[in-house]
Amino acid sequence: MTAYRPLLRHAPLVWRSIHPRPIGAALQCSRYASSTKGGQQKRGGGVGRFVGGLLVALVAGGAVLSYPTATKEPPKIREANIEYEKPRPLPESKEDSRDLISSQHLQVKQSWEHPGVYCWGSNSGRVAAPDSTDSVVKTPRRIAYFDDQLIRDIKLDKEFGAAITERGDLVQWGTGFSRENPTPTPTLKGKDLVRLEISKDRIIALSKDGSVYSLPVAQLDQQRGEKSTSSSWSFWSSPSTINYRQLKPTGLGWGESVINIASGLEHVLLLTSKGRVFSAASSTSDFPSKGQLGIPGLTWATRPQGVYDQPHEILTLKGFKISQIAAGDYHSLALENDGRVFVFGDNSSGQLGFEVEKEIPFVDGPIPLPFSKMYRGTHEKPRVTTIAAGGANSFFTIDATRITGPNDDEHGARSLGRLSSDVWACGSGIWGSLGNGRWTHVSLGPSKIKSLSGLSEFDEKTNSVVPIRLAYMSIGSTHAAAVMKNVTHVDASDKTSDQDTNWGADVLWWGGNEHYQLGTGRRNNVATPMYIGPLDGGKGDAEKGRKDEMHRFQIAPKTTVRLGEGGKGRKATIEQRVECGRFVTAVYSTT
Repeated sequence: MTAYRPLLRHAPLVWRSIHPRPIGAALQCSRYASSTKGGQQKRGGGVGRFVGGLLVALVAGGAVLSYPTATKEPPKIREANIEYEKPRPLPESKEDSRDLISSQHLQVKQSWEHPGVYCWGSNSGRVAAPDSTDSVVKTPRRIAYFDDQLIRDIKLDKEFGAAITERGDLVQWGTGFSRENPTPTPTLKGKDLVRLEISKDRIIALSKDGSVYSLPVAQLDQQRGEKSTSSSWSFWSSPSTINYRQLKPTGLGWGESVINIASGLEHVLLLTSKGRVFSAASSTSDFPSKGQLGIPGLTWATRPQGVYDQPHEILTLKGFKISQIAAGDYHSLALENDGRVFVFGDNSSGQLGFEVEKEIPFVDGPIPLPFSKMYRGTHEKPRVTTIAAGGANSFFTIDATRITGPNDDEHGARSLGRLSSDVWACGSGIWGSLGNGRWTHVSLGPSKIKSLSGLSEFDEKTNSVVPIRLAYMSIGSTHAAAVMKNVTHVDASDKTSDQDTNWGADVLWWGGNEHYQLGTGRRNNVATPMYIGPLDGGKGDAEKGRKDEMHRFQIAPKTTVRLGEGGKGRKATIEQRVECGRFVTAVYSTT
């Protein structure tokens, strides 16, 4: 149904007779309401009685008084200009109807039909927009090279970017890679890479078979780097020779391999399939010196013989089954299966989760972080479920389970076993990067991000209220994003109602925005998690008649679909992911 909204412009007030009575008749009646002498009207009370009588006569005559005018003839009445909204297109199919109903449905569909990479933030190194000389990219913009491609992983620095293609090959771009040609260029091929990390000047890549490769960022260093006869050096021939190092932990057991990596500016952590953790130098410019390797007493001067970036097992963690690792610029985190967290490295901003001590600026061996103290007196038992780090910040998600209290009443007994999911942060918050609403240089301990904690929703599949957890966090140097694990829906089809729409997962953003890396189009930092608009800038909504309505970006969840326009392409399992880097952000389609 076409909606019309008349927009009326006011015309000036004029004499207008409501009843068919001449204006002169009303004026004639006014003579009897005034007192005159010698044909002249008296001043003062006479004038008042005249005006009063005139008003009575006008009311009786049904006339309406206008603003006074100097002209003898009343002004002409202006006709009202009526403007109508343009009719919205009528849906031609179920999909058209869904697109008209829901912005989220449209976003999910577009991610399937046109996979690729959106990027925004600093473009000083031609990373956010390789084909543009703009210094910043204020809102999400597609990188044309990756259009209709699925990406396994992507990492971003303000001077260079790196991505793994669906085939497992490495692609690099940015002025840090090549000032002469900063556009995306394939480099390391044939290694079946699955995960990337970056340091100051090197790229660390993990292959599907557990091999770990370290190669320089700069194209010239890749081509002209000196070849070593050491077994830790190797090269792979393509159109040009690519020099790389292979990081090989020693003493791995039968069937044990590296399954995850995490890198700071100078160090990298390696996690094996048996829960062991190794660390190594990841940069050629500086050797780690702030305890982030987790090896007490290890410095450039005390390092063992051999190559400088050989992996060392963190013996303090031996015997613990580590399931997750994370690294900030100069600090490290490790999460054990039972929820215990170990921290080590730089603590100058409180990023290790305890108060800064001038005499102890860093910790060079893993120590446990006691979360039970933060829940003391709450009758809740905490268990850390995920960890994340970046810059000078650390983040923890915790499942808190209600347990029996000493003075529990009937209500307390009914709430036993109730689960709440909380998010905690520590470190530097001067850019708002803690997400707790505060602007602080250092933190004295973890603080709760209230807007991400204690959330719940009704799940129609289980017919119950369930906590909303975080699927994951991506932490940049000064900003961050949290992808929520809320209930999603991707089952709309020709067999379901035209009112059945798809929707994805919510994403919230906070922290530094000095290079527009939050994607809001504005430059102000944000200390509390917030939503941003759709990646296409609302173009899709405007085409469907939702020009003046506000919609938030939702990320497409993992599902198996047919790619391409109308779902006529190849079948693939696809989802969107977020990557926060150093002053740059990306959303990409991955397998």
